[in-house]
Amino acid sequence: MSNNANGFMGCTSSYEEAKIVIYGAPFDNTTSYRPGTRFGSSAIRSESFGIEDYSVYQDLSLSDFKIHDAFDIELPFGDTKKALYMIEEMSRSVVGDSKIPVLLGGEHLVSYAAIKPLVEKYQDLVIVHFDAHADLRDDYLGQKLSHATVMRRIWEITGDDRIYQFGIRSGEKSEFEFADKHTNMYKFDLDSVKDVKEKLKGKHVYLSLDLDVLDPAFFSGTGTPEPAGVSFKELLNAVLELKGLEVVGCDIVELSPHYDHSGASTAAACKITREILIMIGGNCNE
Repeated sequence: MSNNANGFMGCTSSYEEAKIVIYGAPFDNTTSYRPGTRFGSSAIRSESFGIEDYSVYQDLSLSDFKIHDAFDIELPFGDTKKALYMIEEMSRSVVGDSKIPVLLGGEHLVSYAAIKPLVEKYQDLVIVHFDAHADLRDDYLGQKLSHATVMRRIWEITGDDRIYQFGIRSGEKSEFEFADKHTNMYKFDLDSVKDVKEKLKGKHVYLSLDLDVLDPAFFSGTGTPEPAGVSFKELLNAVLELKGLEVVGCDIVELSPHYDHSGASTAAACKITREILIMIGGNCNE
């Protein structure tokens, strides 16, 4: 039996023929509240067979595109720097082969490692960041590498006005003051994505989706739930707004499946992963 039977549904292409490559980073070393995101990527894969290959929203199927699932990286427990190095090397390999990497987390710090090779390749790369939290602290409890500092670390390698943040509704006052000077932040909801889209045309775009941008009423399976978030439909509409842009990479992070025994959070993660993959695939074919 093909190993792809255990991968994300519909992503059965070989690595050689694929345009999009999924890989997982089961990592939650720096989680500050409730751990468990290391189980997110495997849960998304296993539960993906509960949804359809076909998207009624985009009138396309996953099987319409060449997508390969490279499965999870085997990361060392307790060694944050080594784990980040391994994630970065995986991303660099995929990017070096002119394929689009899609990372399933894992906690949000994995995005820093995944993005670095793309920043090196695309001098105009912009980051579209959906999240409840600003993630702009310079350190968290004395640690520079943390899921609470990930966007600050990314800013250090991109510079000003290259990060567009949406849905942010939590953080220290100093993070919002930093954002006023260095990033483009649109608080509370995702409504501004459609307005920003014109600015992103012609640029290379990386989407970093922290699933806790969703309200806990729709998505309780995460380590740091934050009330007053967006609905799944609002998130879906924001993702679909990215159609037509040159999306060259993506990560989907912060699912902790065991905090939602109903399985609804994992189902939401599977469905938005499907829509993102089809959106990216459709952009490739335009």
